[in-house]
Amino acid sequence: MLQVIPLAAQAGIAGFESPAAEYKQLGLDLDELLIEHPTATFIGLAKGDSMVGYGIFDGDLLLVDRAAHRSSLDIVVANLNGVFVCKLFDRKALVLLSAGDDHAPYVLGPGDIFDEEGIVVRSVRMHRYSKMVNKCLP
Repeated sequence: MLQVIPLAAQAGIAGFESPAAEYKQLGLDLDELLIEHPTATFIGLAKGDSMVGYGIFDGDLLLVDRAAHRSSLDIVVANLNGVFVCKLFDRKALVLLSAGDDHAPYVLGPGDIFDEEGIVVRSVRMHRYSKMVNKCLP
């Protein structure tokens, strides 16, 4: 179990007190913190830059929940015509949206095969190379 020191770390550091000065340790497991539906959640890996405007970068881990409550503008992982995509899904208009102007919206049509795999409920930025993640890649 991971021990958590509950503190807010400022990105611009001008000097700060030691985090150990006054804290309490919380017994917290990252699975408990990040995953609401363990049997319905899987981890994906983001590829490309089309979702950077939504905070998802190339190489980020995506926690995809198949049991999460659906809303109109969810970021989803889906199989679109045999290709896995991560997009913002406008359910009302049936449009897949990327974050940048250089990626056109994709309007789902009657000939498309579209299977929503789940909703991206969390993403984890990978700041360093991870042997464990790379073991899972094809």
